[in-house]
Amino acid sequence: MIEYDPHSWYKLIFNKDSKNIFKQLWPPMLMLLIYTSGVVVLFNELYTFHYPGSTAVHSLLGIILGLFLVFRTNTAYDRWWEGRKMWGQLVNICRNFAFKLNTMLGEENEKDKVFFAQMISNFVFAMKEHLREGVIESEIQEIESGNLKAELATKAHQPLYIMDAMYAKLMELNKKGIITGEQLIVLDQEGREFMNVIGGCERIKNTPIPYSYNMFIKKFIFLYSVTLPFGIMNITQYWTIPIVIAMFYLLVSTELIAEEIEDPFGTDENDLPTDALSIKIRNNVEETLLRKV
Repeated sequence: MIEYDPHSWYKLIFNKDSKNIFKQLWPPMLMLLIYTSGVVVLFNELYTFHYPGSTAVHSLLGIILGLFLVFRTNTAYDRWWEGRKMWGQLVNICRNFAFKLNTMLGEENEKDKVFFAQMISNFVFAMKEHLREGVIESEIQEIESGNLKAELATKAHQPLYIMDAMYAKLMELNKKGIITGEQLIVLDQEGREFMNVIGGCERIKNTPIPYSYNMFIKKFIFLYSVTLPFGIMNITQYWTIPIVIAMFYLLVSTELIAEEIEDPFGTDENDLPTDALSIKIRNNVEETLLRKV
């Protein structure tokens, strides 16, 4: 995620990210430039019939297209913000779970505290990479048994396996009388919240914008751009070329931004800072359970 000063107009206007968007768009912009130049030259210099044109049609189409793009970007931002709320909820759940475990487990249960400190943060790092279609083994902390990484390598849903291991440990502690049945119920409530969060994130990840809508808006932008020269060249003449290119750049840039933020769990510049949040959670949990600062 990009960190920036929202009050600095100069840095926001002349930033390098505009260049990145331009790099993605220059091939279609070049094709549109050649096409628009050909249309303008053909109808102004070579062809005897002059299409009268009308800005009214494209003004109405522009309003409709603008409404579509507003809905598109709002929907994408809603997904991004919902993902951020899920990760904010995960931060609180991990802290609460660690606080309660630290209170319920005495000093004589230091090994159990170490286990939960490792497994809570392992769940977070596994969830982060699960939403990116993989797990980075170096981020996983090996537990005392020494076979966690090997076991995770064979699992399709690593966070689920880690949660199952934590529940198994809780049941073991309950049977030994280290935690009571009432305490187990309290911890179970926290444990269920872990699965609610990852389920919410998977819902965002696995439910893309409907295909028909995505396809239609791209076709709309394409048709609007290729017909725009006919609507304005009778008025703007050769200024039609830069006007069409500028309009295309603005419209497609808006669509590209929406595409980037609609899946907020990746590694794009505008995605959520899940790497930083995972490290933050690990530090908080270790500080609580292991008294690390």
